[in-house]
Amino acid sequence: MDQPVTKSPVMLYTEQTPNPESLKYVTNRMLFKGTADFQEEDLAKKWSPLATALFELPYVKGVYIANNFVTVSKEFNYAWEDIMLKLKAFIKEYIESEREVINPGFAEAMEQIEAERGASYDYSEEDAEIVVKIKDLINTYVRPAVEMDGGNIEFSAYNEGVVTVLLQGSCSGCPSSTVTLKAGIEGMLKRMVPQVKEVVAEMG
Repeated sequence: MDQPVTKSPVMLYTEQTPNPESLKYVTNRMLFKGTADFQEEDLAKKWSPLATALFELPYVKGVYIANNFVTVSKEFNYAWEDIMLKLKAFIKEYIESEREVINPGFAEAMEQIEAERGASYDYSEEDAEIVVKIKDLINTYVRPAVEMDGGNIEFSAYNEGVVTVLLQGSCSGCPSSTVTLKAGIEGMLKRMVPQVKEVVAEMG
C-alpha cells in the first residue's frame, strides 16, 4: 500500500523592502516561475486568483508575485503593525489550500504585450546591439539585487542614449529606487555601455 506523501508545512516570513509602503512575504513554496506584477485589480482578476483575493482586502494597493515571494504594497493610510500579521495568515492559508496562484497562459500573454511594445521601437542595427548589451547587464547584475528587495526591473526602451526601465513590485513608487536608479544602475550602464547617457524610470 502506498504511503501518503506528507508535504512539508508552508513556512512564511516577512522581509522589509526599501519601500516603506511594501512588504515582502517569502515562502518555502515556488509560487510562480517568473514575475507577475498587478498594480490594478482588473489585471489581477484576469490572471491571478491570489492577487484578486488580496485586492479584496481594503488595505492592499498592489501585488507582485515572483518565484517564492509575494510583495504587497499597502494603501498609505494603513499601518503595517495593524495589517502585517493578517496578511501573513491570509497568504499562508491561501498557499496551504493549494489554489491557483497565477492562471496558465499569463507569461505568454505578457510576452505578447511586451513583444508588441518592443515592436513599436524600430532599432537601427547599431542601437539593436546596444539594446542587447543593456538587457544583458540588467538581467545579470541589476535584477537579482532588485529581487532581493521584493521588486523587479524591466528594460523598456532605448532612444538616443536614454534608457527607459520599468520598475515593479516594491520598486514602484519607492523613494529610494530613484537613488538606486541614478547612482547604481545609471552609473554601471554608463561605464559598461559608453553610448548610455541617462537612465529614466516609468513606474509599473
